[in-house]
Amino acid sequence: MGRDGRPQWLGAHLTISQGLVKAAELARDVGANTFAYFTRNPRGGGARAIPAEEIAAWHEARVACGVTGPTVGHMPYVVNMAAADDGLREFAASVVAEDFVRVAAFGGEFMVIHPGSHVGQGVEAGIARVVETLSGALPTESPTTTLLLETMSGSGSEVGGTLREIQAMIEGAGSPPTLGVCLDTCHLFAQGYDFRVPEGLARLKDDIDATIGRARVRVVHLNDSRMPMGSHRDRHATLGEGEIGREGLTALLTDPWLSTLPFVLETPVDDPHQYAQEISRARAWLDAVS
Repeated sequence: MGRDGRPQWLGAHLTISQGLVKAAELARDVGANTFAYFTRNPRGGGARAIPAEEIAAWHEARVACGVTGPTVGHMPYVVNMAAADDGLREFAASVVAEDFVRVAAFGGEFMVIHPGSHVGQGVEAGIARVVETLSGALPTESPTTTLLLETMSGSGSEVGGTLREIQAMIEGAGSPPTLGVCLDTCHLFAQGYDFRVPEGLARLKDDIDATIGRARVRVVHLNDSRMPMGSHRDRHATLGEGEIGREGLTALLTDPWLSTLPFVLETPVDDPHQYAQEISRARAWLDAVS
């Protein structure tokens, strides 16, 4: 936690489609000091080339715009590491491997990925497929970029809907330093962790200690939930306008351990500039308790 009881880094999911420099300027404009972005088209495999001149300008803009926290790439939704089809898994492995190179080239710290869906194979088979895909995609050396498996809501045939499933993927892949975890507050609430009461947050931390370990957790997706606790439904809501609410979200933001991690909003907005209002709202909640 910062010296005034606030999280070190608070930001939102923005875009690099107009360039890394524009992304840094957008982060500044919405009051963010960290941000997330899609590594490539979220619904397809297309990836924008990032020239060396843009990367050089980005490093300057990052400092000038106060982006002191890490940047968090998000892999496209079409990547399914748990797919039964060999071609789909080969595609997933190639995208992960390529994006490690692309993101590391401009100093991106993290990439988040949904583990995937087993689509009728069963959870154990899905996890085994994820491990197989990761084994063919993770770099053998230890680059500056870390791939983060996102905790999921447990909806349908998703894998990664419990911390033990995430643990099984990491251990199956050999627990490499290039692999970590991104917590999603909406998804965890959907799993049954009730952040509105102290016992719920305490149980989450106990379960993390008993499975993946806190050192693997590197980023938090900060989202409210449109659906009730324990619903196993992934429906994000604007901060303070969902079932988790102000009290539960403030408890997460001010937790002594979690507040050392970057918080990134993924709430439903029509335009990234709208994140300014939510970031301001979160800071007002922190002012009220500091």
